[in-house]
Amino acid sequence: MDDHVTIRKKHLQRPIFRLRCLVKQLEKGDVNVVDLKKNIEYAASVLEAVYIDETRRLLDTDDELSDIQSDSVPSEVRDWLASTFTRKMGMMKKKSEEKPRFRSIVHAVQAGIFVERMYRKTYHMVGLAYPEAVIVTLKEVDKWSFDVFALNEASGEHSLKFMIYELFTRYDLINRFKIPVSCLIAFAEALEVGYSKYKNPYHNLIHAADVTQTVHYIMLHTGIMHWLTELEILALVFAAAIHDYEHTGTTNNFHIQTRSDVAILYNDRSVLENHHVSAAYRLMQEEEMNVMINLSKDDWRDLRNLVVEMVLSTDMSGHFQQIKNIRNNLQQPEGIDRAKTMSLILHAADISHPAKCWQLHHRWTMALMEEFFRQGDKEAELGLPFSPLCDRKSTMVAQSQIGFIDFIVEPTFSLLTDSTEKIIIPLIEEDSKTKNSYGASRRSNVKGTVNDGTYSPDYSLASVDLKSFKNNLVDIIQQNKERWKELAAQGEPDLHKNTEGQVNAEENRVDTHV
Repeated sequence: MDDHVTIRKKHLQRPIFRLRCLVKQLEKGDVNVVDLKKNIEYAASVLEAVYIDETRRLLDTDDELSDIQSDSVPSEVRDWLASTFTRKMGMMKKKSEEKPRFRSIVHAVQAGIFVERMYRKTYHMVGLAYPEAVIVTLKEVDKWSFDVFALNEASGEHSLKFMIYELFTRYDLINRFKIPVSCLIAFAEALEVGYSKYKNPYHNLIHAADVTQTVHYIMLHTGIMHWLTELEILALVFAAAIHDYEHTGTTNNFHIQTRSDVAILYNDRSVLENHHVSAAYRLMQEEEMNVMINLSKDDWRDLRNLVVEMVLSTDMSGHFQQIKNIRNNLQQPEGIDRAKTMSLILHAADISHPAKCWQLHHRWTMALMEEFFRQGDKEAELGLPFSPLCDRKSTMVAQSQIGFIDFIVEPTFSLLTDSTEKIIIPLIEEDSKTKNSYGASRRSNVKGTVNDGTYSPDYSLASVDLKSFKNNLVDIIQQNKERWKELAAQGEPDLHKNTEGQVNAEENRVDTHV
């Protein structure tokens, strides 16, 4: 039997047992029609999952950059897109895609759609006291407009620690997986130290907190949290928190070109991403930071498989192949791969700042460009050619963002909304049919943050508004793109000076808090 289709006996025991029970009930003549229908549909879904997995076709390998070979895209921007979002420069492209494991498909079926979500407010659990300013800032954590910079200032440069603790509490992950609070706090603080190791303008603990909050928003407002299992929610929040741990502020290609230790260690393959997840797991080798200490062996293994896949999927050189794989997956009946969908959510959150309000987007852009420019400074010192967008004297910031939005951000969020629609719409329809059932009533108990006892937002499936979610993203992205076009038309006045000045001012402010 092929390695990628290892069907264990226990995976099929449940549908077999259900069908045998139905046979006995039929023999006795006391079959409930509703139960009969539900169990037959369940068995059919398992068989269909097996069929789809067995007949999945290998994806073709098309030219990933065929859409951007246009004279309207500046050559420097084309080079940046090619070097950052494909593996064509310096690496051989994989010829085949690893098949998804059957285990993940069966887990999806077994989980069902009636999964209880404990999403609650707890600001003062033992172990971490929230400053008043943090409480005020976190009132906005369920919003797309959430200002992570405000949280970082309110928390004294500990935005990641409070974001991790807040979401682990809201999703009841601490109780569900028996996570020692002291371990969680120690682990979060160690993450912050690692994120601050290289004093990066962009890839720092604020970025990690921002991506983690964005993942939360997507799960919450698309209804995806109703589709995910509790272990999958833990994996997604955890992966977001660690996804850039100990980032060096330089690109994978820089590591490869300079033959750095991590490039040698990971054989030039997803160098930084491998380090992020490996280093984070090494933290948990220490007993006082082992947040997963009470997971069962199966849960620990499944969680690790998910986290590794998600973090490695943040390697931007695999962007086009990732998008193509998921787009192809959507064309198949019931063809939703859970791990790949979770990876898409994390990837989208990782590149989401062009979909945020201009104030946040512009601030993130200036920080990222300064990080690029610092790499360019190092390249100049080493006698290496400038990587795309790394020459602070000539880089076209506005044009680079227009290209980034056109060819990376918009297609990613378009695919994200298409994927969530295919997943959630059937759940909403099922929920409307069974609103008086146990499952529906449990879902209606999903709670948001209740700050003063007067407001309790509805996060049930019935409240999900995918159209508004999509339209909001489209509108903001378009507005930001128009702003960049205006700046490009003006010749990008003083953008390079502003970039360095803003980042230096930010670093000076941060130093006063340390």
